[in-house]
Amino acid sequence: MGNERYIGSHEGSKKGPLLIVFGAMHGNEPAGIKALDLMFKMLEVEPITNPEFHFCGRLVGLVGNTRATEKRVRYINRDLNRQWTLGNVARIQNSKLEDLDEEDLEIKEILEVIHHEIEMYQPEKLVFLDLHTTTAFGGIFSIPQETEESIRIAIELHAPVIRGLLKGVKGTTLHYFNNENFEPDTVAVTFESGQHEEQLSVNRAIAALTNCMRTIGCVEELHVENRHDSILIEYSKNLPKVAELISAHKIMPGDNFNMAPNYKNFQAVKKGETLGTDKNGNVVAKEDSLILMPLYQRKGDDGFFLIKTVEGF
Repeated sequence: MGNERYIGSHEGSKKGPLLIVFGAMHGNEPAGIKALDLMFKMLEVEPITNPEFHFCGRLVGLVGNTRATEKRVRYINRDLNRQWTLGNVARIQNSKLEDLDEEDLEIKEILEVIHHEIEMYQPEKLVFLDLHTTTAFGGIFSIPQETEESIRIAIELHAPVIRGLLKGVKGTTLHYFNNENFEPDTVAVTFESGQHEEQLSVNRAIAALTNCMRTIGCVEELHVENRHDSILIEYSKNLPKVAELISAHKIMPGDNFNMAPNYKNFQAVKKGETLGTDKNGNVVAKEDSLILMPLYQRKGDDGFFLIKTVEGF
């Protein structure tokens, strides 16, 4: 089923959670695929080199947007990570194949694979980790659902946690992959491991995946050396542990938005600072804040996000 969709799978001798990890939900973000490919290779040899190692549960790695990945573009027709709404999924499931576009088919196929995995493994716990990268350099971060469990997992990935971001976008995997849409107890987290082409983005994704597996009980911390975890900790040490969304700059058709050059994730900006231009003139920061995910690619509906540090963490 969907051989081009599967990056790999690994099942332990002990029952545990079903962990489904996506790479390249955007086709121009290859780091997640590379990280998963390396992880499956490591899991093959780990029991040989480490007799104490035991894996609990099942890990499945999937390519998010196979068609866009083949063409090395963010998406074909529409951003796949903005299409996961209840209405859109219902439309896809009730449509004829000939009426579906490329991203519709991706969603249909992904859901078929997920339901197949659930049926075959019958997990009590279903966990999704969605691996991404950004166009800008700068800090790494995780995005949780607004649930206690998702936030706990996100914090354990050892990167800044951005809360409230789901209010600024619609139709992401985090909006759809929850208990309302899947029968097992379900939780999801997104991890942004760095800039698209940065080699360390692969290493950070491996580290985050290892931390996720440890946190949900797939592996025991005593039996796993997370060689890349120090990269996450070092890279995040001067960044906020938790931040929350202030605003999102949405790009509408015909806006002709252009991001001002050289902004990095978590860079401080001042109220009134010009962050870009569009058909109406300068686009400015509405208050003192930190910038996140400034858009430096042709495709995308979000120009940038502004966040602020949450004290007390």
